[in-house]
Formats: sequence, C-alpha cells, structure tokens
Amino acid sequence: MSDPRLTLRCGDVADARLEGVVEAARYEVTRPMRCIATSAAIRKAADAASEQQDQLVFGEAFDVLEAEGDFAFGQARRDGYVGWVEASALTEGALSPTHWVSARSTLAFTKPDLKSPPAMALTMNSLAVVDGREGRFAHVEGAGWVPEAHISPIAEYQDDPAAVALRFRGAPYFWGGRESVGLDCSGLVQQAHYACGLPSARDTDMQASLGAPVEASALRRGDLVFWKGHVGMMADGETLLHANAHHMATEGEPLSAAIERVAAAGAGQPVGFRRV
Repeated sequence: MSDPRLTLRCGDVADARLEGVVEAARYEVTRPMRCIATSAAIRKAADAASEQQDQLVFGEAFDVLEAEGDFAFGQARRDGYVGWVEASALTEGALSPTHWVSARSTLAFTKPDLKSPPAMALTMNSLAVVDGREGRFAHVEGAGWVPEAHISPIAEYQDDPAAVALRFRGAPYFWGGRESVGLDCSGLVQQAHYACGLPSARDTDMQASLGAPVEASALRRGDLVFWKGHVGMMADGETLLHANAHHMATEGEPLSAAIERVAAAGAGQPVGFRRV
C-alpha cells in the first residue's frame, strides 16, 4: 500500500507518473516550481491554520499537481513529501543549483556590503544559483548578496553529521520544521545528513531504516537512537542530541537520562539504534 505522505495524489487526481500504480479518476503532469521564501510550510490541508508536516527551504523544487485558492498541492522533490504550500512562496521552474547554504543561517543583503539592508534570511541547506561575486560576497539569484563563507559548492559537503546537529543546539522545537529558527527531531537528523551529502527521509519511521543496526553498547558519535515517534543523534558514546518537546528545543543530555525520562512519561524504551 502506498504511503500517502509520499504519494502525489489529491482527491481523484494523481501524478501522471503514477498511472497504473495508484488508482485515480485522472492523471496530470506536474508543474515544476521552487521555493522563493526563507521557508514554506507543507501543510496537511489548503489552510494556513492546518498542521505543518514538513517545510521547503529556499531553492528547493516543488512539483505542483493541483491548486486551491491561495495554495498549491504538490511534492517536495528533495524528500518526497506531499502537501499544500502557499502559492505566494513559490515561483515557476526548478533550479539547477550551484551552491548550498552551509552556515546554520545567513543573510542575503541588497548590496555586496555588510551595511546594506538584508533582503531575506537563508537557512542551512537552502539551494542557490550563484551568478556573481564581489569582494567577500556572492550573489544568489532571487535572494541577494550573501557572505561567500556561508555557502559551499554543490557536492562539497561536511563530514560530521553530529557537528552539524550541534550547531542547532538551542533552536526552538517546531513541529514539522527543518530550518535554523526551529525544527523537530527528524528535521534535525535530516538537516545534519543533508549537510554531509547523505540522503535522508523526513519522518522518524522513515529514518528508522537508514544505515545499519548497531548495539546500544557500541553507540558512538553520529549514531541514531529511535523511540516510537522520536529520534536523536549521539554527540558521543553517552550524550544524545535531539530536538524534543521536553526542552522545547534542540538540546544534549545523557542518553541514560533521556531513556529514563521518556520511559517515565509512558513512551517506552528505545526501539532501535542505527549507524549511517
């Protein structure tokens, strides 16, 4: 049975690529679009008050199937999630990015001058086309001038997911979030992996098949610890880093303390340990 979170179908309409795979009254070719906002919620329904399930960040492609009012229904090309995005956050066409934002966050300025007003903020793993340089700044198409030290060429990635995750320490917990100003547990893992050039699914249950199983006694930096509906990353053999609703932030704590606290809250013991 297809996973509705990853299946591009809306009511009686489905993606033309799914003809013969899923049942639908009609099949349509999607329209490639991309995110032009710092971030954009992927919601459960075409309503600004609807639950956020995922996010797009600047430059990411979104293949649109249907439109309703101020919203577009489609699929995020990077992690495959489907849902409703406000149309004002999208523009026509997908990018062939040259760079990605490697800082946790950065500002895009109106001029290649740190005293100029910022045009917008960009968060880690945003995708960019650099079309000019001046001094210490690179011009990102559709955004502005960013410090060149805050971006990296596509395919030049970092090599320590735990070091990336630690840079989000203190970021508020935000359901469905995967940006510098707020993210959830699986969003933290996904962003850390993306920054290291590793593919990553969006939700905890999807990430539970990443890598290979490892024994709890052998945990080391970068390993993943799963509960039902929750995931964290080991900062070392004893310390768990996770975006969690207890702290309402991304924080580190002894794994033993986290296990005890989660069990006391009635959520049970860890259900798996993985090494990516």
